[in-house]
Amino acid sequence: VSTRDRLYLIRLKSLNASTDVSSLARKVVEECKLIHPSKLAEVEHLLFYLQNRKKPSSRGKEEKKLLKPRELTPFEGMELDEEANINKIDEYVELLYENIPEKIRGSTLILHLARNPDNLEELLQNGRKSASQELLKTKYIFLMCLFCSFSQFHSLITHYKIGALSMNIIEHELKRYDLWQDELEKKNPDNLTLRKDHEKAYKKYQSLLVKQEQLLRVSLYLLLNLAEDTRTELKMRNKNIVHLLVKTLDRDNEELLVLVVSFLKKLSIFLENKNDMAEMDTVEKLARLIPCEHEDLMNVTLRLLLNLSFDTGLRCKMVQVGLLPKLTALLGSEGYKQIVMCILYHISIDDRSKAMFAYTDCIPQLMKMLFEHGEERIDSELISFCINLAANKRNAHIICEGNGLKMLMKRALKFKDPLLMKMIRNISQHDGPLKQLFLDYVGDLAAQIGPEEDEEFVIECLGTLANLTIADLDWELLLREYNLVPYLKDHLKPASAEDDLILEVVIMIGTVSMDDSCAVMLAKSGIIPALIDLLNAQQEDDEFVCQIVYVFYQMVFHQATRDVIIKDTQAPAYLIDLMHDKNTEIRKVCDNTLDIIAEYDEEWGRKIQSEKFRWHNSQWLEMVESRQMDEGEPYLYGDDPEGLEQADLFYSTAFTWLLSRVLLTFSF
Repeated sequence: VSTRDRLYLIRLKSLNASTDVSSLARKVVEECKLIHPSKLAEVEHLLFYLQNRKKPSSRGKEEKKLLKPRELTPFEGMELDEEANINKIDEYVELLYENIPEKIRGSTLILHLARNPDNLEELLQNGRKSASQELLKTKYIFLMCLFCSFSQFHSLITHYKIGALSMNIIEHELKRYDLWQDELEKKNPDNLTLRKDHEKAYKKYQSLLVKQEQLLRVSLYLLLNLAEDTRTELKMRNKNIVHLLVKTLDRDNEELLVLVVSFLKKLSIFLENKNDMAEMDTVEKLARLIPCEHEDLMNVTLRLLLNLSFDTGLRCKMVQVGLLPKLTALLGSEGYKQIVMCILYHISIDDRSKAMFAYTDCIPQLMKMLFEHGEERIDSELISFCINLAANKRNAHIICEGNGLKMLMKRALKFKDPLLMKMIRNISQHDGPLKQLFLDYVGDLAAQIGPEEDEEFVIECLGTLANLTIADLDWELLLREYNLVPYLKDHLKPASAEDDLILEVVIMIGTVSMDDSCAVMLAKSGIIPALIDLLNAQQEDDEFVCQIVYVFYQMVFHQATRDVIIKDTQAPAYLIDLMHDKNTEIRKVCDNTLDIIAEYDEEWGRKIQSEKFRWHNSQWLEMVESRQMDEGEPYLYGDDPEGLEQADLFYSTAFTWLLSRVLLTFSF
């Protein structure tokens, strides 16, 4: 009976198949002041429905269809000779306080009631009045599992610390399991006198194991449902739930393992739990489950491995325990292909692991998948995986076997696919025979470089060409035939395009500058001043600075461009400023470039030498200059750098010996 604010429950203890419904309806209306007499017909109709409703046991197969996928199935010992009745719930609860047989009977009756969702509201109301603290039996834990499937019961279960009790049960049972194992090992079956004892003990062990795994299963199911609340999950973590779960991975019961791995997967999204799993050799224990015939166990194990594969150390561990060939073998399975590819993609991120793919049949499978896409765009997971693998030289050779490179180029150029071209670009970076394979495609690549093409695709084409440091390639002919110089010069202007495209243009210029005739062509086009302007604009970007300095390094090898750089530009002055850059690579390229300039130009050579001396002995020079200022002594050398070469320098007596020691440390 419901009023505006509350819901009232009227318990009819005398309602059965022989009850006079009309008389009972009048009695209910008379005794319940909340029901208006005008509702008599409705009450009678409701009583008639209750009298004739189907019994829970008659639901049969229909009830089974309503079970959720995660629901536990009934276990042995739930059979009853009597029918559970919700009206006798008080009697069933009282049985929980009696001896062991009565406890079993009471918990089983309540369990049967709980399997009917219509009874859960009444059970909740009764549970608030009393709750047993003796929850040590499997049936009662199973009963709590049914309750915890509904979030309304979580607060009550938490209040009575049933979750903590379940963890204690799991810990206790795992210790018992270890004891059983020790006892079996002591009874060595090789000894004829102990063989019978061993067989007897083993049968007992098997029987105990079945019951124990049943108890572990329902206990973990209870905890898994309670862990929906992250605060409760944190409490479990503090009680070392990860340790208990990983230890349970040694079992063979597949239904139990599904629960354990599902629980670990849920916990693995938090860093602390993932670190705990890493310390306990979780990956080694999961490796034995791949592959397995149990579909649910396979799925949840792969998903747990995917979560763990975000950790570098655990990815390496997966390779070490032999998971790579196992996972590769699953690429052909439609049901597991997607998730397996994601795991393998993560593994391929690490350079040391890339090479291991060459010893599996992974790459031929991936190439087949690439070419089976037809007109469709390639899946991002697949092409990303291939891009990573192509960065390894051995893998690149396997990719290019047969007509591999030809088919990749054909597809990339047809669909203007920047990701596929990125894969080709990774292949082109490897020295040796692989670069020679690209001689047939330089024209096709150069034809893609233009303002009308997609910028991302052009970037990858430029990057591929820039990788082709091949002596047989006629760069001058290529630049003239496809009129690339104006495009390259226009895209050196700051903000003329995205930085990624401008950077690839600079790298491309560095590659073609190795050719003498190309270097002259570029110098005449005014590209060198454009590079200096770009250097000024991008001086905070180390990658830009390093690549521009590398262009100068290539150009100073050729007389025509060297003269332009030294006499017509301030490039040497910029290089001197960059001699002491914090970036090691920039300093290295600058030093090499300045050494070549100093060799061919005496004036710049003296300036470079002076700057190197000043920087190398800066502390000593500061001390000398400070003393001269204090004592009014003349400068040790004039403003002219040539003063460094004069033999008649005058030094104060106090510093003559120190200067000789410093000069010994500096090599001109």
